Amino acid sequence: MKCQEIIECLEEVSPRSFAEPWDNVGLLCGRGEKEVRTIYIALDATSEVIDGAIAAGADMLLTHHPMIFKPIKSIQGNDFIGDRILRLVEHQICYYAMHTNFDVMGMADAVADELSLQDRKVLSVTYEDDISKEGIGRIGVLPHAMNLAECAQYIKSSCRIEHVKVFGNPTDTVIMAAVCPGSGKSCIEDAIAMGADVLITGDIDHHEGIDAVERGLSIIDAGHYGLEKIFVPYMEEYCKRKLPGIQVYAAPEQNPFWIL
Repeated sequence: MKCQEIIECLEEVSPRSFAEPWDNVGLLCGRGEKEVRTIYIALDATSEVIDGAIAAGADMLLTHHPMIFKPIKSIQGNDFIGDRILRLVEHQICYYAMHTNFDVMGMADAVADELSLQDRKVLSVTYEDDISKEGIGRIGVLPHAMNLAECAQYIKSSCRIEHVKVFGNPTDTVIMAAVCPGSGKSCIEDAIAMGADVLITGDIDHHEGIDAVERGLSIIDAGHYGLEKIFVPYMEEYCKRKLPGIQVYAAPEQNPFWIL
């Protein structure tokens, strides 16, 4: 199957039109007419991931975060981004990224499914027409009322996360939960406006956390990687189901940092 045919299949689930204007999604390296027999899926196109794609004999690398984001004036082996690009080219690996388009159409609902959120709505609307509203994050009702400490344990168990950072009183009751995988500081205002008891997200700093609590919103910081790692099994299942005959490999799950 040609790379362009695979791209068309990927964009059935997450059309590029839903990506934010500042984002860089789509085919970032390679030719659309390239024949693809093997796909390698990861969250980030790190050097280790590219090693894995090469070892798997991949013809195409699929990631969530785009490796090429800022403007590049030259591609050289002595630059770490340039070296990755050159290695992809040398091994004839096409590289495709699904970032904020997948955040809108895929990621948030996948995490909301993991948490069994009911009566869910879009948290931060980025697209609206006569038929629907789409956007970043989701808000919905937890399976049952629980206190904040129990909710934190529930997040850890449901999303298979080793640790979370919690802002708020552990005994406060939470029912309405907002979820924004990745960096969710921009969703705090929407979560408050929509009546969320808790926002489950990542990359929350000290001031944002304590200010949110002051305004009645607890926050469970599950980490940028903690929630977004669902991209890999989600797209692995999708590709295996929609692309019969294509060999699909997933990068091993590995937290990018550790806590002493």
